[in-house]
Amino acid sequence: MLLAIDCGNTNTVFSIWDGTRFLCTLRTATEHQRTADQYFVWFSTLIQHHGICAEITDIVISSTVPRVVFNLRVFADRYFGCRPLVVGKSDCRLPVEVRVDAGTQVGPDRLVNTVAGHDLYGGDLIIVDFGTATTFDVVARDGAYIGGVIAPGVNLSLQALHEAAAALPHIDVTKPERVIGTNTVDCMQSGVFWGYVGLVNGICERIKAERGRAMRVIATGGLAPLFQQGDAAFDVLEEDLTMHGLTVINAYNKEG
Repeated sequence: MLLAIDCGNTNTVFSIWDGTRFLCTLRTATEHQRTADQYFVWFSTLIQHHGICAEITDIVISSTVPRVVFNLRVFADRYFGCRPLVVGKSDCRLPVEVRVDAGTQVGPDRLVNTVAGHDLYGGDLIIVDFGTATTFDVVARDGAYIGGVIAPGVNLSLQALHEAAAALPHIDVTKPERVIGTNTVDCMQSGVFWGYVGLVNGICERIKAERGRAMRVIATGGLAPLFQQGDAAFDVLEEDLTMHGLTVINAYNKEG
């Protein structure tokens, strides 16, 4: 079985893939000091709780935090006897091209989402990922990654607003009942929620205009379902997009 690991700036997700479906998905905070032994104790305890007896034969990793990769490599070697495939490393081949400025490093998560989007829907895509940053990835007709947009993430914006303005509280993002708030919390929730709906719709429209063609918009990330409630310009919601991309990349490298 395949263990797919997606390490983001905030959370790290482990999913077990049996070749046809994900048996379980586990989530933990991303901490660069966590050792291979700690990963294994956490992982083995939770899969036993889920009643899964999985023989892991392959591991694929996507990490936007380089410092955690070493311990994840040790985790793979020590406890599963396998060399993990790490997206972005020279020995990890991608089934799509990356066409950006020379010398530019593209985040592994953005490449994985591109692979997943193209595998599921073909080309001419805009992939909106609500993570620590809100990213827009543009996929050409032939599946190549051709660039995108990076904006501050929703929770990052809320944190900055709270820390920079002493009178403003820390709030949770939710869809407000009305646009016009009648108290501080309502005003902040409206600004964040409808502000990001406007940001998503506006950037997607500008990308489509610049490309001069119709494009499918795919949303992913933890807050994507929330913003879908606000008439954000999503054609489809794919909560497991990154994990699907990791399975495609692993299969592509095994075939080679």
